[in-house]
This record gives sequence, structure tokens and C-alpha cells, in this order.
Amino acid sequence: MSLLEQPMHPGEVLKELYLDPLGMGAIAFARRLDVPRTRIERLIKGITSMTPDTALRLARVFNTTPAYWMNMQTNYDMAAAASVIDVSNIEPFVA
Repeated sequence: MSLLEQPMHPGEVLKELYLDPLGMGAIAFARRLDVPRTRIERLIKGITSMTPDTALRLARVFNTTPAYWMNMQTNYDMAAAASVIDVSNIEPFVA
């Protein structure tokens, strides 16, 4: 599936592109970030969303930006909403 069709959850990106190549599990990674292990476990499973706090920590540890992580969450949320919300009956304003 194309990322443009259905963006990946940031937790899936975290696991597949960052933690798996490092051979690091959620518990060890949570310790490194100084957060509860459940935060990372739930994020990786896609149960919870990316928070600004987690985005700041991930940006620091991976030398990325917080916006990188938050934009991933926004794109994921928008794609999910667009798949269930019908706005076709809303008439746009015409200038």
C-alpha cells in the first residue's frame, strides 16, 4: 500500500524504521527516553497517538524534528477521518 493512500501510524514508523534496525525493544527504548514502557508499547501498537512530549524526546534521540513526528500523526489522523467522514453534502462558499 502506498504511503500516499494510507499514511503509516507514527508508532509503526518508529518500530520499523528506527527500533527494529537498532535491535531495540520497547522497554529498553522507554528507559532511554525516560518514559513509562507502556507509552512506547501502546504507540508502537497504534493504540495511542503521538504526543508533543514524545515527539520532543524522539526528535532528540534520533536527531530529527518534533514536527517530523507530529506531522506523521496529523497525516495519519486526517487519512483516518477522511475515510469515515462524508462532507460531500456541504456546499462551499463562492467568493
